[in-house]
Amino acid sequence: MKTRHDWTIDEVRAVHDMPLLDLVHRAQQVHREHFGDNAVQLCSLLSIKTGGCPEDCGYCPQAARYHTGVKAERIMSVETVLENARAARSAGATRFCMGAAWRKVKDGRQFDSVLEMVTGVRELGMEACCTLGMLTADQAKRLKEAGLTAYNHNLDTSPENYGNIISTRTWSDRIETLQHVRDAGIQVCCGGIIGMGESIDDRCGLLMTLANQAVHPESVPINALVAVEGTPMADQPPVDSLELVRAIATARILMPEAMVRLSAGRERLSREAQLLCMLAGANSVFFGDTLLTTSNPSYRADMALFEEAGLQPLEPRA
Repeated sequence: MKTRHDWTIDEVRAVHDMPLLDLVHRAQQVHREHFGDNAVQLCSLLSIKTGGCPEDCGYCPQAARYHTGVKAERIMSVETVLENARAARSAGATRFCMGAAWRKVKDGRQFDSVLEMVTGVRELGMEACCTLGMLTADQAKRLKEAGLTAYNHNLDTSPENYGNIISTRTWSDRIETLQHVRDAGIQVCCGGIIGMGESIDDRCGLLMTLANQAVHPESVPINALVAVEGTPMADQPPVDSLELVRAIATARILMPEAMVRLSAGRERLSREAQLLCMLAGANSVFFGDTLLTTSNPSYRADMALFEEAGLQPLEPRA
């Protein structure tokens, strides 16, 4: 199947709405063609600076304006972060992701510390990823020089639905940061969240936007909303696991060479649902007991599932 960058919403919707078994079968064919295995990359995600964010993302417990019980904390020390990275590497992670609850990166001592963290993670032989908010072109260049493998900046939802989720930054703000990342030669990690009250067309519109970029994101995290008390989306019902499977399978077909990451919301999935997501093309998971500020399946449970299913850890690609 030829890789495309010119999908229409009707075409994406037709893929998404295929009979489920046909959709999963097609996605698995695409996955095998481009990856040829059933390996999974283990990623570890650490919140290096938690809470106090000035944004109003409707799903996020780290927004300062919501009362979610998440307290604002100072940025971690470089050594503490690298201790966590070493522990993650020992547990099997090949990618270490660092997240800071900032609206945008500010030059100065804290950003300098992040650059040290990135260099330290790379010296451990791991891929390094950051999600720090909006970036300037110069900041992206400095992250690249420090050795950053990838930068995460999710689009979250379709352009049409974006204003219903966030008002403190625009869709074009997101696109600008992604362009700075791409121009700096850093891999793009960009996906979204389902279960925020969006339509199926919104989900397909998000995936179409990602797939129609001149270069597909190297990493596409697919998150299921974790509804947190105190946020505007606290009352959203849980996403049906088969809806998550459809989103993952569609992402795999549209972006055949991307690492499709089964991300937030995995704790609520049964073992069988997780394996179905992997059959549908997910070949990366975040592991560890915490995913930024929300819970995640335990390390032991993950390792037991991978062993029983015969899934092997994937080596770093960069």
